[in-house]
Amino acid sequence: MEARRGHNRDHRPLRADDTEHLPDGPKGGSDPDYRFALANERTFLAWLRTALALDAGGIAVVTLLPRFGPAGGREAVGMALTALGVAVAAAAVWRWHRVQQAMSRDEDLPPTRMPVLIGAALVLLGATVAVLLALPA
Repeated sequence: MEARRGHNRDHRPLRADDTEHLPDGPKGGSDPDYRFALANERTFLAWLRTALALDAGGIAVVTLLPRFGPAGGREAVGMALTALGVAVAAAAVWRWHRVQQAMSRDEDLPPTRMPVLIGAALVLLGATVAVLLALPA
């Protein structure tokens, strides 16, 4: 008897520790349990929301805030936020693809440095803004 997608041969829903897989997919791996694929997609979309928020923050800094610090300081902060947003979006696509591949090959998920890198970039950007605010205009 063939298992239905998302269920094992006993017709119980698959759990994270179930080892049965569906037939091989097109790249030699198996299709991951749809719940894990959907969780990966939700994480990907969350990273895209973060990227969009960074882009919007960069635009807001340039268009809505009054000038501060030396000439071009506001524009530099806006460009840095927007560049960080673009980098997060690109990294999200790359990460989503790597996780999908690992799941289809039944491998360990690849480690991620994205939260640490984004946090470090925002700390650096915040320190830069603090210095710019302290400087005379």
